[in-house]
Amino acid sequence: MQEAYRKEIDQKMDKTVEVVASEFRAVRTGKASSHLLDTVKVEAYGTSMPLNQVATVNAPEPRLLLVQAFDKSTIGDIIKGIQSADLGLNPIADGATIRVPIPALNEERRKEMARQCKHLAEEGRVAIRNIRREANEHIKKLQKDKEVSEDQEHDLHDEIQKLTDNHTKKIDTLLAEKEKEVMEV
Repeated sequence: MQEAYRKEIDQKMDKTVEVVASEFRAVRTGKASSHLLDTVKVEAYGTSMPLNQVATVNAPEPRLLLVQAFDKSTIGDIIKGIQSADLGLNPIADGATIRVPIPALNEERRKEMARQCKHLAEEGRVAIRNIRREANEHIKKLQKDKEVSEDQEHDLHDEIQKLTDNHTKKIDTLLAEKEKEVMEV
């Protein structure tokens, strides 16, 4: 039972690290990345949907994204969605495609992006600590119900703390990489 529970906690923490990594991919750097528009929602066909459900996004050049709409009638909605996503981007309709030039980031904007990354990382750390807290409460309940001994309880708490430390380090590593990428001129 304990090994299965440890694996479950490990998987929850891994999922949290994956979420932080995907949020980092959506943070704008000086280079074009198709992941930059992952957070964009488009009001099309009477509903709000992710951009990737109404168009494809390519990065043919370091400072340009091309958005190819599946349906030409949604081009205006896609442009509105990109503008309202507050990414500091100005899309331009070009026939059946939308060109999204990626302007160079000034120093102030880079620092703002780095702060945003730190905030995302802290949210991830908090989520991991919440998973740890829930696991520790579960372990205490098991010990109270005499399903595990006090020694086993201490060992389980130590294992959960090791998992927490490992996953927190992974988030810190992701943060350091993303900050370096954002601050790169």
